[in-house]
Amino acid sequence: MSSPILERLAESPIVFDGAMGTLLYSRGVFINRNFDELNLSRPDMVEKVHQDYLAAGAMVLLANTFGANAARLARFGLEGKVGDIVTAGVRIARGVAGDKAWVAGSMGPTGLIADPGDPSTLDPIREALRETAVALLDAGVDAIVLETFRSPLEMQVALETVRALGAGPLFATMIFDSDRLTGDGLTPEQAAMLLARSGADVVGANCGEGPSVLSDVGIRMQVAGRPVLIQPNAGSPRRVDGRVLYMATPEYFGEYAKRNIANGVRAVGGCCGTTPEHIRQIAAEVRMVSGGRIQVAAAAPLEDVGLSEVPVAMPLAQRSALGSALAEGFVVSVEVDPPPGIDPTKAIEGARLLKAAGVRFVNIADGPRATVRMSPLALGVLLQREVGIEPILHVTCRDRNLLGLQSDLLGAHSLGLHDLLIVTGDPAKLGDYPNATTVYDLDSVGLLRLVGNLNRGIEPSGRRMKAPTAFVKGCGAEPGAQDITREVDRLHRKVDAGAEYVMTQPVFDAEVMTRFLDRAAGIGVPIVLGLLPLASFRNAEFLHNEVPGMSIPPSIRERMRVAGSGPSAREEGIRIARETALLFLPRVQGLYIMPPFDRYETAVAVLEGLPIPSAKKGFVDSTTKA
Repeated sequence: MSSPILERLAESPIVFDGAMGTLLYSRGVFINRNFDELNLSRPDMVEKVHQDYLAAGAMVLLANTFGANAARLARFGLEGKVGDIVTAGVRIARGVAGDKAWVAGSMGPTGLIADPGDPSTLDPIREALRETAVALLDAGVDAIVLETFRSPLEMQVALETVRALGAGPLFATMIFDSDRLTGDGLTPEQAAMLLARSGADVVGANCGEGPSVLSDVGIRMQVAGRPVLIQPNAGSPRRVDGRVLYMATPEYFGEYAKRNIANGVRAVGGCCGTTPEHIRQIAAEVRMVSGGRIQVAAAAPLEDVGLSEVPVAMPLAQRSALGSALAEGFVVSVEVDPPPGIDPTKAIEGARLLKAAGVRFVNIADGPRATVRMSPLALGVLLQREVGIEPILHVTCRDRNLLGLQSDLLGAHSLGLHDLLIVTGDPAKLGDYPNATTVYDLDSVGLLRLVGNLNRGIEPSGRRMKAPTAFVKGCGAEPGAQDITREVDRLHRKVDAGAEYVMTQPVFDAEVMTRFLDRAAGIGVPIVLGLLPLASFRNAEFLHNEVPGMSIPPSIRERMRVAGSGPSAREEGIRIARETALLFLPRVQGLYIMPPFDRYETAVAVLEGLPIPSAKKGFVDSTTKA
């Protein structure tokens, strides 16, 4: 069944909201109240919950109708108000969502016992669910979510009943225990197949357990060939000072959301114990991996800019010295770290050392690992002015919205900084301020498109600029990525979006780099090999075990173990980097050296005597020799 929400699922992951009851309880509603009836008596409280989840980044708001069936409402004498409660719940959610989110009708189990040996026990279940589903469809929901079902038989009855009404799209999520089984002992694979056969457009799991268990369940449920929705609890509940609390942090939740998406889950959200902060972390991860909140067109519509044809950017070789080197030969750049404070002396002295050795380009990172450092723009201006070396500015999408990114880019261009390495950026939770907002209006693909349009003289709004920019724009790649197919596919997307060169993460394993180059053959832009001269055995172990994307083979770590620490270890690290460079010089178009601990002399040592053909320009100044 086709629908806007299913079409979006096919394109990129979507974010559901979190717990309704948890927030209502935390805001003063006692558990002996009927939460669904609050749609009538306290619509303001329900509305505020929806508003908070929408602000946190939820793309789907679940109407407060989970228990709005006659069987459950009868416990409170409300069985005659099913239609009123459902209609009010959808109206409240729709009023908040507007055109910014979808509204789904939530349907939970009836609480009645389904006896497989007595078909008559299914009739009251079927009737209660049918009444709620009819009310939801009449109220105009975008989808129906059958959630928190423990009994596969009751879920099967619910799916068949709702599907017979012509409802769709239809989501169905089961409860799984810590042993990854449903109440009747079905495995995730068996449950997914049952849900699909019974009419579910999307299958999945919610409640019951926390992110770790449901992450495994989500992988296994993909066997049914349906999109998978995962909505875990915020860990296991604990009783603290008479209150039931869920202990999983929003950061922990966000990390598992990222894993779920990487493993093929198409929709993520939260259940018991989750709050807008949990959903905010999920939304940040989804934006990072699926293209940000704002999509940038490859080229602005011609009618919007008053042009008869798409403007053409300035030729690469004419935009900067880096552009010329990329177009004509071989590039070497060394990373110079921005200082953590206000004193740039060490970075300036390091750049002078590198320039004296013949290096023409330096990379300046933008808050690597989400740490606080001087802005790359400020340091780039200083190095350009004080040293006369050409900076390559890293630009991340983490910290600035679309307005801020564009403003900084225009400012950099006006200061003569034209070389960019565009990356999505590590989420804030990894760094100095884990509670800081991660923006991700764009990802690296979207920002590459934006810069490409600026180079043609077109703003993201579609307006024509008085003069185009002349940026040289590159992207990153991770040869050691766990899913190399996904990494290369994304690299192709970056090149299609306008990347004109690729700089890789540091590589230590020749097999890994060979595999990457083979898979990326024909990419059509220069690939610059990342090298990091190891400083010690401890440094090698930290990078291998703690830094994502870094994989150092046992043979290299053993060499560093034997070398130990101090000068002998640094010399061994330099030898390893030189060996890697020599091995791949015939297959790459540049070297990007990342000296650890600001030891820029190690980068110079790696470069000394490397047999780079003289026909390849861009390695060293013509008046100096490395």
